[in-house]
Amino acid sequence: MTPENPERLPFYSPQSNECAVFEMAQQNGLPLLLKGPTGCGKTRFVEHMAARLGLPLHTVACHDDLSAADLIGRYLIKGGETVWVDGPLTRAVREGGICYLDEVVEARKDVTVVLHPLTDDRRRLVIDRTGEELVAPESFMLVASYNPGYQNVLKKLKPSTRQRFLSLGFDFPAPELETSVVAAEAGLDEGRAGALVRLAGHIRKLSGMDLEEGVSTRLLIYAGTLIAKGMRSEDAIEAAIVEPLSDEPDVQQALRDLTASVYG
Repeated sequence: MTPENPERLPFYSPQSNECAVFEMAQQNGLPLLLKGPTGCGKTRFVEHMAARLGLPLHTVACHDDLSAADLIGRYLIKGGETVWVDGPLTRAVREGGICYLDEVVEARKDVTVVLHPLTDDRRRLVIDRTGEELVAPESFMLVASYNPGYQNVLKKLKPSTRQRFLSLGFDFPAPELETSVVAAEAGLDEGRAGALVRLAGHIRKLSGMDLEEGVSTRLLIYAGTLIAKGMRSEDAIEAAIVEPLSDEPDVQQALRDLTASVYG
């Protein structure tokens, strides 16, 4: 395992000791769960750490229809023959590397059953269809993420599953750090990046009242990118923040009013 050149790493600015926790988890074969709101940097963190550790990354965007077979693999017909094709989880176990299950709570319940033998001292993946039982190599790591704010009765990560993982809590960065992230990622000066972050602070106070969730750092970077390329701030914010956050006319107008208060 060879660490990557730091200049080639995906940009990530640590908030606390999350990088050290990730490295210790990987070195000791421990699974890791990332908790936090959408767009706060969980996926970028995993990309950064995979590159930093020189490990291949297998990312799976979980959704309502994602089943255990999608992760493990299935038989497919190719050229008139039936062949077995590994899924991303199986490839990661065979080859080593990080398997990242993004928003794992969205997947079907049979997915967590498959994960259990990989999250204890067995570190095994059983493939019933082929009769194989794979032992994960030392370089394999299982990482999952979810947004606690979106959990409900039907989609909730069971305590018995959560307690199989180490956990890291994520939130939106502090204003100074978020400003530096937006500036670096969008190619924007810190003054204009700071204005976007101040706007985000006002918007996030509406989260849970008029908005399901506050504006993500990702959307701030989108807005910053448009501004850096010459678009008017108001137009960039309309396209990257106002429209993505809500379809409700009154909420959109409230967002425009907040924008005017920051940029007026």
